[in-house]
Amino acid sequence: MSKYRELRMNAPKLTIKEGAREVIFKTVSCMCDNVGHLRFRKNDNGDFKLDGMGFAVSNWQMKYAKHEIEWEADENMWGGVIAMINSGTEVIESVISR
Repeated sequence: MSKYRELRMNAPKLTIKEGAREVIFKTVSCMCDNVGHLRFRKNDNGDFKLDGMGFAVSNWQMKYAKHEIEWEADENMWGGVIAMINSGTEVIESVISR
């Protein structure tokens, strides 16, 4: 069984540090279990900005616009962010935050 399928069937419990200023999700792709990373980092205005750490965020093919996901993060609605990320062709394996 692929890692992607395992994660789809049994999602891990993810915890984000309260008041985090940076959150990095490790994702696994449905294509050959390739690994990717999505990073949310607060800017000078205190808003989260999402980037694919060298890759276009559109590669994750999420069903939501980038700004919608960033706004969900700004509200500290991480459960919603996780669901939005998992709506694409990759699924979250783990998260780190600081």
